[in-house]
Amino acid sequence: MIGKEMPLEEIVEKYPNLIKPLREYGIVCVQCGEPVWGTIGEQMDEKSLDNQDEIIDNINKLIEKEEE
Repeated sequence: MIGKEMPLEEIVEKYPNLIKPLREYGIVCVQCGEPVWGTIGEQMDEKSLDNQDEIIDNINKLIEKEEE
């Protein structure tokens, strides 16, 4: 399960399938060379995303689906 304190680097390494959804939320763009340092919460704060809890919930739902 992902929480706001989880490092982006760890998320990308552990769940590479999340790169596209993260990119769609505007959190990280690995393909364009944006660094994946810091936590997902820090990146969401930096991008001024208001729906952070919803994003975390949706990402965790994607993980659950893949693990079924």
